[in-house]
Amino acid sequence: MENQLNGRKAENPRRKEKPILALAGAAAAVALAVGLAASVVSSRLRDQKRKQLAGSKVRVSLSAQEILKLSDRIITRSKAVHDAVASVPLDKVSYANVVAPLAELEAELSPLVQSCIFPKLVSTLENVRRASAEAEQRIDAHNASCSLREDVYHVVKAYFTRGEWTSPEANCFVKCLVKDFERNGLNLTSTMREEVQRLKSQIDELSLQYVQNLNDDRSFLLFSGDEVIGIPAEFLEIMEKTQSGKYKVKLRKHHVGAILEHCKIATTRRSVAVAYGKRCGEVNLSILKKLVELRHKLSKLLGYSSYAEYALECRMAKTSTKVLEFLEEISNALSDMADRELMVLKDLKRKEEGDLPFGSEDLLYYMKRFQDIQLGFELGSIKHYFPVNLVFSGIFKIFQDLFGLKFEEVADPDVWHSDVRLFSVIDLTSGDLMGYFYIDLYKREGKYGHTSVVALQNGASSLRDKRQIPIVLLIAQFQKNEGDHLNFLRFPEVVSLIHEFTHVIQHICNRSSFARYSGLRINPDFVEVPALVFENWCYESLSLRLMSGFHQDTTKPVDEKTVGLIKQWRYSFSAVKLKQEILYSLFDNLIYTEDDIDIGELLKHLHPKVMLGLPMLEGVNVAACFPRSAIGYEAACYSRLWSEVCAADIFRSKFQDDLLNPNVGMEFRSKVLAHGGSKNPISLLTDFLGREPSRKAFIDIRAQASM
Repeated sequence: MENQLNGRKAENPRRKEKPILALAGAAAAVALAVGLAASVVSSRLRDQKRKQLAGSKVRVSLSAQEILKLSDRIITRSKAVHDAVASVPLDKVSYANVVAPLAELEAELSPLVQSCIFPKLVSTLENVRRASAEAEQRIDAHNASCSLREDVYHVVKAYFTRGEWTSPEANCFVKCLVKDFERNGLNLTSTMREEVQRLKSQIDELSLQYVQNLNDDRSFLLFSGDEVIGIPAEFLEIMEKTQSGKYKVKLRKHHVGAILEHCKIATTRRSVAVAYGKRCGEVNLSILKKLVELRHKLSKLLGYSSYAEYALECRMAKTSTKVLEFLEEISNALSDMADRELMVLKDLKRKEEGDLPFGSEDLLYYMKRFQDIQLGFELGSIKHYFPVNLVFSGIFKIFQDLFGLKFEEVADPDVWHSDVRLFSVIDLTSGDLMGYFYIDLYKREGKYGHTSVVALQNGASSLRDKRQIPIVLLIAQFQKNEGDHLNFLRFPEVVSLIHEFTHVIQHICNRSSFARYSGLRINPDFVEVPALVFENWCYESLSLRLMSGFHQDTTKPVDEKTVGLIKQWRYSFSAVKLKQEILYSLFDNLIYTEDDIDIGELLKHLHPKVMLGLPMLEGVNVAACFPRSAIGYEAACYSRLWSEVCAADIFRSKFQDDLLNPNVGMEFRSKVLAHGGSKNPISLLTDFLGREPSRKAFIDIRAQASM
């Protein structure tokens, strides 16, 4: 703790950075005026104040030793509650002695578990990050053992069988408890349960091996300067070179992307695309075949017809049949648009390279060429319109006005780094404290490398009728300038920021009674929908005026012409891009739906069919380097597209004509965000839209953009 404090004593973020609302305009400034100035207090009073963050059980400055001790206490507490539930006689089960203790345990432990785990993402101290990772392993192992407790399962199932329902949300919670146990095989014989665990262990091991093979791959290609013409000079400067002067192109996403998007030499693009698609070849293809086989065995042992049925049971889609119908419907609707887009790209290649055949390796390059020629617009050219504080102030105003909220910065909070800021969220109507959010925006050594949101404390209500408020952390990876230089965001970073900040609001506005359904613990086909809805504000004039301002004169936002170009860029060749996503989603769903599919041949069959005759690159099989089907998204790669379709319907139907309408915003907050994961997403959407969700808006938006 002492080293951590000493390590930041010389830094003063408020000296280097103006307050978030300094450039925002009066309305936003008033909303965040409280607490922006740093308070001058003694060390003793400051420490005392830090201990009084109302409603927070999160501890943000634990030492390595404290983290490990807390993880042990968490496990001891959890075991005691599970033991108590397990001891309840089957004829004495009740809500009070079975369900309530387990529900309150989740709520009680959520901030304590995160106090142990989140430091591995943000701490400046290596020993703290190591302790945090170790604590996570301990807690995960304990949770895994709890999920296999037959004694607890029998007690919960006895209550479930009795059918003493109390409320729809409580009923849902009990059903989830039973389903979680049974998806682990606790309703099977002991021999079958052992087989379930054996299969799961094999699956985990093979999944990690598949991904590790890709991570360990150090393949590269060598090219002369004449073979990488078109690659930006600043990128070439950071590439390794051999003694003979050749550039070393690693088969990593950032290198491959640069070649495929910028390189003018067709043979170079093709060589890189083929090599990238052949990574780990037969080794990973063999692993994926084995994974598919084992997952089908597991699902059938658990009583499902296929692994897809097992994986989709807890998602909006429910069945593989519905997923396939969805993907085919979207694919067919996009075919004419995609065909026109491909013709444009092929014509452009013909003009620049003659009669050379057009291949998959040409897609990114000629999309970029068309945008350069037709739009004459580079996203990087508008970076100086997005100082980070101005972007944040605009985002704050949008969400405050729409959802009836007020954000107040907490002065001198207890934090893990001087860049971190803490805000309270107040409901404007009631004046009640709704929750807190931390923002940790800038890159630093040892910090988690992706922009993301971490739920630190889930909201929940207890038997004692006390509300545990939600607390959430937004982690970003923005480049921080030193001194008085402004920090600017690239436009994709602006989109990412409003996406992730929507998750912050989603967490804060969730009013579920159970921690199980609080925060972002929502149906995985729906959890991204609100964030995808609000990405649209980055492409509309009204909201862009709030989030942008030229750095030399912040009263001058992005102009109308630029907004139009940004919209054109957004939907440029979107049908072809979506066709590629559909291709991989179909592959993913089919291998987990049908037995004995030839994985090696499936993509070769699907590719020309979905991609309108465009063949796969010879010798390439993406099945060997497609980790989403191996770990994390198996049978669910469709989910992002599903969410985008829902989001398009919500935006077009409710928000597009009046971006800052507080009535619509409050309706979205109360009918969608407030329920979290406690209600069926289709029911939430139907209630909000006044009808069942439709795919029409998603298609219409792209059709209009392609005209």
